[in-house]
Amino acid sequence: MKSLYLLDGMALAYRAHFALIRSPIYTSKGFNTSAIFGFTATLIDLITKQKPSHLAVVFDTSAPTERHILHPEYKAQREAMPEDLAAALPHLSRIAEAFGIPVLKMDGYEADDIIGTLAHRAEADGFDEIYMVTPDKDFGQLVTDKIKMYRPGRKGDGGEILGVEEIKEKWGITRVDQVIDMLGLCGDVSDNIPGVPGIGPKTAEKLLAKYDTVEGLLDHVDELKGKQQEKVRDNADQARLSKKLATIQLDVPINSDWDAIQLEAPDQEKLIPIFAEFEFRTLGKRIFGADFSVQAAATDLVLMSEDDEKAAKQDPGSQISAFAASESADPQLALIPEIAFKKFGDLKTDYRIVKTDAELAELVASLTAAKAFAFDTETTGLNPRAAQLVGMSFSTQPHSGYWVPASEAALAALRPVFADATLTKIGHNLKFDLSILEENNLPVAGPCHDTMLAHALIDPEQRHNLDTLSEDFLQYSPIRFSELLPDAKKGESIDYSGVAEKDLAHYAIEDADIALQLWQTFEPKLKESGQAKVFYDIEVPLLPVLVTMEREGIRMCEDTLAATGASLESHIAQLQADIYQVAGHEFNLNSPKQLGEVLFNELKLVEKPKKTKTGQFATNEQVLSSLAPKHPIVADLLEYRQLTKLKSTYIDALPHSVDAKTGRVHTHYGQVQTATGRLSSNDPNLQNIPVRSPKGREIRQAFVPREGWKLLAADYSQIELRILAALTSDAGLLKAFKEGQDIHTATAAKIFGVTPEDVTRDQRSTAKMVNFGIPYGISAFGLAQRLGTVSRKEAQEIIDNYFAQFPGIPGYMEAQKESAQKKGYVETKCGRRRHLRDINSGNGTIRAAAERNAINMPIQGTAADMIKIAMVRIQNAIQEAGLKSRMLLQVHDELVFDLEPSEEAQLREIVSDGMVGALELACPIEIEIGLGDNWLEAH
Repeated sequence: MKSLYLLDGMALAYRAHFALIRSPIYTSKGFNTSAIFGFTATLIDLITKQKPSHLAVVFDTSAPTERHILHPEYKAQREAMPEDLAAALPHLSRIAEAFGIPVLKMDGYEADDIIGTLAHRAEADGFDEIYMVTPDKDFGQLVTDKIKMYRPGRKGDGGEILGVEEIKEKWGITRVDQVIDMLGLCGDVSDNIPGVPGIGPKTAEKLLAKYDTVEGLLDHVDELKGKQQEKVRDNADQARLSKKLATIQLDVPINSDWDAIQLEAPDQEKLIPIFAEFEFRTLGKRIFGADFSVQAAATDLVLMSEDDEKAAKQDPGSQISAFAASESADPQLALIPEIAFKKFGDLKTDYRIVKTDAELAELVASLTAAKAFAFDTETTGLNPRAAQLVGMSFSTQPHSGYWVPASEAALAALRPVFADATLTKIGHNLKFDLSILEENNLPVAGPCHDTMLAHALIDPEQRHNLDTLSEDFLQYSPIRFSELLPDAKKGESIDYSGVAEKDLAHYAIEDADIALQLWQTFEPKLKESGQAKVFYDIEVPLLPVLVTMEREGIRMCEDTLAATGASLESHIAQLQADIYQVAGHEFNLNSPKQLGEVLFNELKLVEKPKKTKTGQFATNEQVLSSLAPKHPIVADLLEYRQLTKLKSTYIDALPHSVDAKTGRVHTHYGQVQTATGRLSSNDPNLQNIPVRSPKGREIRQAFVPREGWKLLAADYSQIELRILAALTSDAGLLKAFKEGQDIHTATAAKIFGVTPEDVTRDQRSTAKMVNFGIPYGISAFGLAQRLGTVSRKEAQEIIDNYFAQFPGIPGYMEAQKESAQKKGYVETKCGRRRHLRDINSGNGTIRAAAERNAINMPIQGTAADMIKIAMVRIQNAIQEAGLKSRMLLQVHDELVFDLEPSEEAQLREIVSDGMVGALELACPIEIEIGLGDNWLEAH
């Protein structure tokens, strides 16, 4: 088959850039590769899955087109291209060329026109399939039986193919060329095509159904009534212009030599260095095999044989798809680069295995004399309570180190070294190693310098794993675990019996050696980046606290959880029965297709329901929430979904999280996962247990104290608002907090101009929404949506009144934006920084997102720093007082403790002092302490 794929390069680049706008992809040098990555991934998917015979990428040029001459405002309203995207665009042509794909562009014509021209020529020239690869809806006008739109998928959901029937259904038209008429009447905001004021898609659909075209409508304008007739008559010329602007040209004078765009085999010598340059590790492994590694220098290649090169030219997609589909491809045929990084064996190393008592004594003396050493543990698994310690590695000097197999004698000899508080311990992801040592009765004292934490502060948006950091900073590619144990599977116990002792020693010592070298690199960078104080005063002291909390875990009563589950099941069953009764029959509530049929074909809740790209009725939460007031079945459906999710996520899953050894639930805390510095919780995530819904709160009842003990929960009261008051120095906010007023009532009184006593419940709720929304950059539109009872104009008035009554807040917001624009970052009260790469972007949408972060991060980040400092203070005080009570959980602004009843007064004082005194602020800090037989009672 002859199949032609024409890619709208600019549209795909924009789409990829903005799809990753919340979590952009940066290289280690800070270059944004989001657009390049998305574009490359699309190429790979097309080549490997669609296997085109012909392929070309088409770009716009900066030269004006006929549309700009006809309508100077054409596309004039568009935001400036984001700087990161502009910097990435030139590299897309390089990527295409390396893949053997020609790039087409022509001054005076848009990519749409070139694609339209070539698509229709290809149809006339006998191509079996032609696909226009673009997310741009305007291309629907070009679709025929052979020419189709191909919209690349998102997040692995596959591409969407739109043919004649799909376009007609999507637009509500009878012929695809009516897409132009629809745009002529409705206009197109993205291209600044004006259309006819007051005519939207539904009206345009009805008019075209009756009059067929824009011209047909204008010929019968006298048949229209009232304002509609007036608008169409007065804007007749504008409608004709809009239709012309929206019409894709099919006569571009471009060469259509199909042999020139026949897909060639990728150019290995160009492609691999590009993947290395942009650090496409995952894509590189997908194409070139598991041995691919990012390189900083030119790469020598294992080239294909002549026979394989001929085969690749006959089927270019096979060269890539073979590697995408199979990891067992013949290595002699693979594009496996000879890594330019140094590897083990390239350097002269002094790696020793400690076997005798004398060698062990020598090691202990060496570690003690060094005053600082890096170490790593090797275990049979990743659960510290279940894994066996296989051995430990140590390094005090680069390129040297020791491997110590685990034994009673070795542990006894090393115990004093780990317990020596004068010795600095260095490692990567040390929390795991410290946890393993605790389980083996080797408590660690003294400062622990974690290179993962250090790098997360120096460059929080980059990857922090050891192998990546080694390549990026040391130009050294470490021994991979898969090389040591190629058959090991994730989650299973690791068996080292088949690994030669020397190989295991090299692998283990290398990790300690790399950690030591990385620390020597990162130590000065912490100072240069202004993050030394945060590292040494907050993150390092927190490490052993988290180790202790994770090891402690929390008791869970499975009977209580089961009872909550039974109650949920009963409620779910009743909802199900009610829904079936209203529907008149049973159906699969979890099937969007069946649900859509019931709601829209049978119950006909709306005249023209939304549909998904696959043609099914849309039944997502947003759609159902908008329909809830129209029919009781929808409210029941929403509750059914909420309760079934609660059951599957928590009721059914939590029992599997109970540790077989301890009988308790042990969550794991992450220090590097968030840009604000907040801790994350996983395996299981106890921070996401709902607190707002009654049924969600019931899950907390299952978390209980030790037998005969109590749970004590301490929660910061409105901590972010208090931090906002302190940072803004707003007199009104500070006064309300200092006088102990209800802050939301006090706010409502000010913005609605009433006395606190006269504030209504709705006014307080509105004030609460504003109080919590303002620091997150809530707009009038957003506030109106959340309140649901006011217009956008009324919401804007509320916000304006708020700013007028609390002038320190808008002043702070503007000051934060200006400071961020000058410095490129914002920071918390403690100095934790977040770099805002887009704060000076010429694109207003992107800049606005960065400005919201500039305002919010210091607030959220300061709250995160405060609770971390409080945790360290409290843990130290508990240990110094010799209490039996234990700190168990950190959940946002709350700490949960196992309380031995006789220690209540002491623990309350320690917790209060630790939390209130964690950070000195201009606003008084308050906490709420609760006690109970379960977490719900205590909270």
